[in-house]
Amino acid sequence: MCESHDHNDKAFTRRAMLGGAAVSLAAAGIAATSVGNVSHAASSNPNYDDPVKPALPPVDVEISVNDTALIVVDPQIDFLSDKGVTWGVVGESVTEHNVVKNIGNLLNSAKKAGMVVAISPHYYYPTDHGWKFEGPLEKLMHKIGMFNRKGSLNLDGFDNSGADFMPEYKDQILDGKTIIASPHKIYGPQNNDLALQLRKNGISKVILSGMSANLCVQAHLYDLLEQGFEVAVVRDATAAAKLPEGDGYHAALINFRYVANALWTTEETVKRIGAAAS
Repeated sequence: MCESHDHNDKAFTRRAMLGGAAVSLAAAGIAATSVGNVSHAASSNPNYDDPVKPALPPVDVEISVNDTALIVVDPQIDFLSDKGVTWGVVGESVTEHNVVKNIGNLLNSAKKAGMVVAISPHYYYPTDHGWKFEGPLEKLMHKIGMFNRKGSLNLDGFDNSGADFMPEYKDQILDGKTIIASPHKIYGPQNNDLALQLRKNGISKVILSGMSANLCVQAHLYDLLEQGFEVAVVRDATAAAKLPEGDGYHAALINFRYVANALWTTEETVKRIGAAAS
């Protein structure tokens, strides 16, 4: 059960995974380590800078408190806390983009404005560990006990476990007004009730944030676009793993530029939410 979180047994690290053949994808048993101090500026890595002369035409989203919702994907300890089982590979990116604080700022501004807020969480129950086939990351997440819960109707041990929400956000999320969708199981929201909840609240536009950029956030973006929502992605309110296979944030950022209706910073988003509420 993930709430015990013996990180010396379960967590894995970017350093360990960069070690080569001695470490497999199922690298449980390697202790998570600190990633050190890195810049919070989204442009601190030149690979993340927008093109000087973009080829694609500019687009944008006009938001209002009546038709727009803030969505936060997987704002959970296993992704965003140094106590989480993935911190060794996502911590550098989370820190670089100041994601924990930025998501908090988005939640605060949306709540102040009276905007609909929806959480799309990720949980694994004991029956999910009986799946007959998995993708590489599914296999790894199951191996390290990521997002584990004892059962769909059981909250024993949930508080402060890796599946729990970040303590910085719990007051806003558990205020009785925030939509907490049923869990998505792989990456996208196709199998949870997020879209239904948005439609029932009259939502046609979405501000998208959370974890992780090239996996669940990107999958949510694609599905919501296919369902006819306008989607603005908050580029510094998401992050991703850095592995030998590649920098997930960089991969996602390219695709965000290609398909999102808008790509904003947290600072810009907060200003837009405030203006929409005035």
